[in-house]
Amino acid sequence: MKVGIVGGTGDIGEGMALRISQVHEVILGSREEERACASSDACHLALDEKGLPCTCSGDSNQDAVDRAGVVILAVPFQHLAPTLASLAGFEGKVVVSPVNPMVRKDFFFFAPPPEGSAAQLVRRLLPGKAAVCTAFNNIAAGSWKALDAPFTHSVAVCGDDTAAKAVVMELVGSIPRLAGFDAGPLGVSPMVEAITPLLLNIAKYQKMRDVGIRFS
Repeated sequence: MKVGIVGGTGDIGEGMALRISQVHEVILGSREEERACASSDACHLALDEKGLPCTCSGDSNQDAVDRAGVVILAVPFQHLAPTLASLAGFEGKVVVSPVNPMVRKDFFFFAPPPEGSAAQLVRRLLPGKAAVCTAFNNIAAGSWKALDAPFTHSVAVCGDDTAAKAVVMELVGSIPRLAGFDAGPLGVSPMVEAITPLLLNIAKYQKMRDVGIRFS
C-alpha cells in the first residue's frame, strides 16, 4: 500500500518511515519539501547500511495526502488543527491518528480537546468520506528508530469504519513483530491516547526509556 506521513520530518514520522518503508511505499510529507527529501535520503541511507529494502520519497504534506491511500498524521497535537486546515483531498482516504494530546508539568497528563480525543477532533475536522482510525499511539520514536531491536509492542486500533480498520490492522501486521488489536470504535480512542502519558510517567520515575505496551 501507499502510506503518506504528514509531518514526516519529525522524530515519530522519521521513525515510522524506517519501519514502514521496508514493506510499503512511504511518502514523507513536510511543510518544506526539501526537508522531506532530506529525511527520505536519510531513511534510504540507514536501511541501505543494514541491507534492508526501502521505498521512500519526500514531498509536501499535500502531495503526501494526494499520493497515498493511507495517511498518517505524525504531528504534535498543538499543530494538528492548523495542519489539517492547510490540507485538502482526504475524501476516500484512510486517515490514521497516532496523536496524543498531553501536557507536561511535574509529570505528564492527558489533556484532550472538547471532542474527547485527538482522533475524534480529526473526525470532526475532516470530510465525512475520510475514514479515521486511531493507531500507533503508544510507540515511542526511539523504538521506531531502534532497527536492531525487534518490536515487542502491541498496537490498539480504534475506528468506526470496519473496512478502514481492517486496512490499518493489515498495515500494523505487515511490520515485523508488531501486533495489532481491535480496540473498538473511535469512541475508545481517549483511553488509547491516555496510555502514552502514563508510559512517559513510568519511564520518568523508573528511569527507563521508550516504554511500550504488550497485550498477551
